[in-house]
Amino acid sequence: MSGLEGRTALVTGASGAIGRACAVALAGQGARVVVAYGSDEQGAQETADLVKAAGAEPVVVQADLTDPGAAKELVAAAGEAGIDILVNNAGLTRDGLVLRMRDDDFTGVLEVNLVAAFRCTREALRGMLRRRWGRVISISSVVGLVGNPGQANYAASKAGLIGLTMSVAREVAGRGITVNAVAPGYIPSKLTDAMGEEAKQATLGQIPVGRLGTPEEVAAAVRFLAGEEAGYITGQVLAVDGGMTMGA
Repeated sequence: MSGLEGRTALVTGASGAIGRACAVALAGQGARVVVAYGSDEQGAQETADLVKAAGAEPVVVQADLTDPGAAKELVAAAGEAGIDILVNNAGLTRDGLVLRMRDDDFTGVLEVNLVAAFRCTREALRGMLRRRWGRVISISSVVGLVGNPGQANYAASKAGLIGLTMSVAREVAGRGITVNAVAPGYIPSKLTDAMGEEAKQATLGQIPVGRLGTPEEVAAAVRFLAGEEAGYITGQVLAVDGGMTMGA
């Protein structure tokens, strides 16, 4: 695989499992990594330490992605080098049945999961267009492809990321910039840890390969899409879900 030496990547939500795996995977290819986080300072520092251990330079930046100015601050943190690779990974959930869901629960999830990704994409694209090279990779979800009871807000935000991806891909394809999405399936997390054994078995029953995925498997897809070898792939959604959504 082609290296990413001389490239700078921005990973939002880099204090979490998938964001951390993405940051480390890109660092392992030689990319300088801006480790962006919201509130988990310790988690972000742990990610930065792993980035450094992978042989790359980390830049740790805190940002409230509900702030319209956050995207500009994150891109500015990269310095004059600018952002070559953007991984829109930050996200949150506020689950609940739609009849009981408050407006704030719906709009709050969209603000972080979708609107912030739009703002970061818009800001990062300015430099990418000048340099005529760039990679934008948004972390969607299988929930954005097939829906999930109790997650109307989350599903809408992740489906929105797919629409954003395809539209922006068409706008910038002629400038050496690719825009893609990765849709993880069930990955070990605090949510899956809290599931009862019966619920876990029911979930596994939906996955043809018969197991949960790993953050590193999601990051491997991101690493590929960020590289030179993926330069002819744009406007695509790569499901990393053990076959869960095949045919969907």
